[in-house]
Amino acid sequence: MLTSQLISPNSIAVVGASENRSKPGGKVLQNLLDAKYQGTVYAVNKKPLNIEGTVYVSQISEIPFVDLAIIAIPAHQCIDAVKQLIEKGARAFIIFSAGFSEAGAEGKSLEKKLVEIINNANATMIGPNCIGIINENYKGVFTTPVPEYDSSGCELISSSGATAVFIMESALLTGLKFSNIYSIGNASQTGVEDILEYMDTHYIPGKSPSVKLLYLEEIKNPFKFIKHVTSLRKKGCRIAAIKSGYSEAGSRAASSHTGALATSDTVIRALFSKCGIVYCSSRDELIAVASVFQTKELKGKNIAIITHAGGSAVMLTDALTSNGMNVPDIPAAFTKELLSKLNAGSSVANPIDFLATGTAEQLGVIIDFCENYDAIDGMVVVFGSPGLFNVKDVYEILDKKISTCSKPVFPVLPSLINAEKEIKLFLSKGRVNFPDEVNLGKALAHVFNSELILFEKVMLPEMDFAAIRSIINSSYDGFLNPDVCRELLEAARISLAKQKIITDIRQLTKTEQLSYPLVMKVIGPVHKTEVGGVILNIINEQQAVEAFTQLMRISGAKSVLVQEMIQGEELYCGAVKQGDFGHVVLCGLGGIFLELLNDTSSALAPMSRQEVITMVESLKGYKLIEGYRNRNGLNKEMFIDIIMRVGALVHIAPEITELDLNPIIANEMQAVAVDVRIRIEK
Repeated sequence: MLTSQLISPNSIAVVGASENRSKPGGKVLQNLLDAKYQGTVYAVNKKPLNIEGTVYVSQISEIPFVDLAIIAIPAHQCIDAVKQLIEKGARAFIIFSAGFSEAGAEGKSLEKKLVEIINNANATMIGPNCIGIINENYKGVFTTPVPEYDSSGCELISSSGATAVFIMESALLTGLKFSNIYSIGNASQTGVEDILEYMDTHYIPGKSPSVKLLYLEEIKNPFKFIKHVTSLRKKGCRIAAIKSGYSEAGSRAASSHTGALATSDTVIRALFSKCGIVYCSSRDELIAVASVFQTKELKGKNIAIITHAGGSAVMLTDALTSNGMNVPDIPAAFTKELLSKLNAGSSVANPIDFLATGTAEQLGVIIDFCENYDAIDGMVVVFGSPGLFNVKDVYEILDKKISTCSKPVFPVLPSLINAEKEIKLFLSKGRVNFPDEVNLGKALAHVFNSELILFEKVMLPEMDFAAIRSIINSSYDGFLNPDVCRELLEAARISLAKQKIITDIRQLTKTEQLSYPLVMKVIGPVHKTEVGGVILNIINEQQAVEAFTQLMRISGAKSVLVQEMIQGEELYCGAVKQGDFGHVVLCGLGGIFLELLNDTSSALAPMSRQEVITMVESLKGYKLIEGYRNRNGLNKEMFIDIIMRVGALVHIAPEITELDLNPIIANEMQAVAVDVRIRIEK
């Protein structure tokens, strides 16, 4: 809960105030005063201070009343200070102080006491171990730069104060504007979910900032996060985020393929995809995406590249096309008149290269052509300076066309030294610049794809819900035996190959319901293929007897699963429970290629049909499913149905911790699971 005292305080006490501007308590005073904060500022310090614009007090008890306290004192002194400030009416706290949970057991204990005290007072705390808040009313940070507040600028929430500063430093050089900035530090009481909740409940269309940028180190409440991000997206907001810490291995050594594949990064990508957040992996990418957000919306995939630099055009084309965008060829029949207005040697096929001798007037003609050419949805203009001539008139034309064109125009102005003054003038008109064409290409693709999220209501497929619950309720923790797995899949209406479990050679003669060829698999060892526990293409009883004998000699073998052998390609679907995030469902190519190629896509369960279609079509191996080189495709609809049912099954039975369908054998006519592992934990 963010209190009004945090957002719009009438008075602020800086505890640990200083005349030394190199100390947090001194720098924050300077920032408050420089930004002309309209309320009363109390400078609290035992040593006398003489700071114009503040009211000096030697101790908290001398303050008559205060709304917000900014605390910059040692951690062990914070508890007593907060208690006194609450008695003085404070219901908002920004705690710069470090030395809490990030410093060990003693610090964790201090932080816990601090949160308890503030919660009991129905107050809000930002931090500890943060750099503070910047908003329209005050600049409560001890760092620079302090961006000028722009009501249409980006809102930034950052777990790291230093990273927030780095983002602002880089972003301001590109012309990106900011509104509200929250550095949440340890987020011991107020996390990113709480700030998103405030942004959501107080959002006014057309007035509130619509671009949100996030740097996250932890998401404590995924469902609250999804709720408010989805709500903001539906209201027209656009959100991009970095989630750090994805490189660590999963939370445990998993016994299933899915558990091994579902890294923390997989979970975060699935979460972001679920609610329409653009996933970014670096500050530069985040800034590029935010800059795209603050231009006119791109309505289609077709991009015209306008440049006088051939190399940049090639790199940009690669970045766009490798991420699913198009740089369409423009037929000569449409460009004859355009070509006549350009210098000899110019190329207009797209990219449109009007050479280093191209003029501002020619740039305007090219942009007008693309504006009126229906097969183009947006334009990227790459124009730098070799230092031989002034590019001011070029950038003036570019500024004018950005305003008058109905299609978005994205400027790549890479000459940050040769054209430094001209770029600064261009940015001063409220424009943004993309200094790196490759970052822009990736950002355009990511933003365009994020806009395709439909936020459909998820409809669970028809299943025997009662049977599913009955099977789960009557089962014990651990891996379910193959017969129970089969019953569970049948209740979920997921096709499974005909099969029989045998423990004795004599049972082989009682498998009349199965037709040769057969496949036989050892039951007992976790990974069958690693111990030679799968034998294929068994065509008669003699081979079956020999295979059974061989499999039962494997260490840990308990029985043998006999299945009819289905011809087709191997696909995969699985699900794994990831704490408060729920279940992540993955799909991809199956068999030994699953971990070898690592070609999977993921989503949080349960999924809508459109989510699953996107999962399948985003696979690098999708061509195999679609059909290629005169080879028939696989039954895509049945594969989609299986994935949807897996998502519904783990939603209905959250006790399932790991589920593997690997492989699923698919051909043109069907898709059937032939190997299943399910583990439950109640």
